Parts: sequence; structure tokens; C-alpha cells
Amino acid sequence: MATEHERLRSAVRLVALLNLAYFGVEFVVALRIGSVSLLADSVDFLEDAAVNLLIFAALGWNATRRAQVGLLLSGVLLIPTGAFLWTLWHKFSAPVPPEAIPLTVTGLGALAVNLFCALTLARFRQHSGSLTKAAFLSARNDALANIAIIGAGAVTLFWPSIWPDLIVGLGVAVMNLDAARAVWKAARTELRASLE
Repeated sequence: MATEHERLRSAVRLVALLNLAYFGVEFVVALRIGSVSLLADSVDFLEDAAVNLLIFAALGWNATRRAQVGLLLSGVLLIPTGAFLWTLWHKFSAPVPPEAIPLTVTGLGALAVNLFCALTLARFRQHSGSLTKAAFLSARNDALANIAIIGAGAVTLFWPSIWPDLIVGLGVAVMNLDAARAVWKAARTELRASLE
């Protein structure tokens, strides 16, 4: 029978692979339809894959090393914010709304992947401190972002505009800032405790 640690490692590996696969899907669709929110979310899928692969590797490390990786991951969580700002800058130079149906359908697929990942990680969110907390918060935030992307697609279908897509992209960036802050705080607490 597998231990709790082994089950966590398997869950984190599965979540990493699912995130990597859907990054490819969302990135291609985002470029094809010109969606800021999907591009920010696709980069977020890539970041989630990297976070979970780092967690998978770090689970066997001592508390100090895990806390140090948690501090690093709080910075990694900021990557989608940078992608959003870069895409936003380019979107204003060519203000064409994204195609509503592909935006909505891709958002639904992303929601399914993220809900599965969040549920897979939910039972482990208190295990291994900031590392697992980072993975759980990331999956949870992504599911919320996907609901907003679906809404942006529906609004764009009836009111063709760049604004629903841009507003959701901003929301994705803000959620990642909040997750980064929470992981940084948890990792600093763990690092102080491990050094005492």
C-alpha cells in the first residue's frame, strides 16, 4: 500500500503532466484567436507544470530546502503577470476582439483540467507546507480564472470588444500576485521555523 508521501508524489506528477499538455492547447488557441486572457492562462499552465515538477523533485528534501524552494516558487507565480502585461501592450496596438466560441470552449477545457487538478491536490494542501500549498492555490486560482474566461467568451459573443478579454487577463494577473504573496508568507514562516 502506498504511503501518503508516495500518493502526493504521484498526484503532483499527474498534475504537472496535465498542466503541460493543456499549456500547448491553450497557447495555440490563444495565438490563433488573439486572446489576452487565454495567453496569460496558457503561460499559467506552463508555470503550474514547472511548479509541480519542482515540488515533485523537492518532496524528498529537508524542511529548510523545501522552504527555500517555496520562496523561489512565490517568484515563479509572478510569471503570468509579466506575460499578461506584455500581451496587453500588443493588444492595444491591434484592438481586435478574440473569437468568442473558441475562447469559451478552450476556457471550458481549461476549467475541467484545473478542477481535476485542484481536487487531486486538495487533500494534500497541508502536506509539505508551502510547496503543496503553492500547487493547490495555483490550481484553485486557475479554475476561478477559467470561469471568468468562459464568461468573457460569452460576453464577447454578444458584444464584440477587447475589454472582456483584457479585464479577465487582469484578473488572472491579480490572482497570481495574491497566490505569490501567500506562498512567500508560508515559505518564510517555514524557513524561520526550520532555522530555529
